[in-house]
Amino acid sequence: MIYIGCHLSVTDGYEAMGKTMSRFGGNTFAWFTRNPRGGRTKPVCPEDVEALLAHLKKENFGPLAAHGSYTMNLCSAKEETRENGLDMLSKDLERMEMVPGNYYNFHPGAHTGQGTETGIRQIADALNRVLRTDMRTTVLLETMAGKGTEIGGTFEELREIIDRVECPNKMGVCFDTCHTWDAGYDIVDDLDGVLQHFDDVIGLDRLKAVHFNDSKNERGSHKDRHEKLGRGELGMEAMKRIALHPKLEGLPFILETPNDDEGYMEEIRTVKNWMKSG
Repeated sequence: MIYIGCHLSVTDGYEAMGKTMSRFGGNTFAWFTRNPRGGRTKPVCPEDVEALLAHLKKENFGPLAAHGSYTMNLCSAKEETRENGLDMLSKDLERMEMVPGNYYNFHPGAHTGQGTETGIRQIADALNRVLRTDMRTTVLLETMAGKGTEIGGTFEELREIIDRVECPNKMGVCFDTCHTWDAGYDIVDDLDGVLQHFDDVIGLDRLKAVHFNDSKNERGSHKDRHEKLGRGELGMEAMKRIALHPKLEGLPFILETPNDDEGYMEEIRTVKNWMKSG
């Protein structure tokens, strides 16, 4: 089986997210730890979090996958931007300890002209300043489309970051299907080969979550434009093969497709029907 859900707004609180996802028919979800386009955060009510945790247990939810702000760039050429990113990361991970045993996913960053090697070193350095052996959160690097100066457009770049981290047992990867396709990996006609390559480079034991999106772009476009399931270049049959692949069994699949609530509910039903039919 897989766990299926989508991004939700934290505006109404943590318990509300759990109840909303149950209403949607899902059993996992993602949320932004702060404004995705800025640095603002909302105070967290401990009682609200406890209510969410009780709901997750009662409804047999899978792991959750929170998402860091898009503006967090740990490898910018601007020192102020890097320090702001480090502050976001540190505070986000503190908040994540209130929902222990879950995932915190973020875009590795863009080196903005410094070069890939410098960017990788700066990302790892930032992680080494905040990761602790007693943390109950696993930090996930997201596979990226490789647009511009993005880090993470290849599995090798993600592995290089992990190799530099002093607490590697706290690190994992989130596999974004749109990004990976846009980066050039053929998950339509060679899914087995791509997963084997991922295993050889990073290790499938580090693959903890999937962002489940179709793509508006041709493979290798390096553009990162998500599409609804089955309406993009990957197509519905490929999306189904990904969802049912035995090497991805048990992972949380997070929809980031351009949908409204009804659209997400329909896609969740679609994926659940795939699981029933095999």
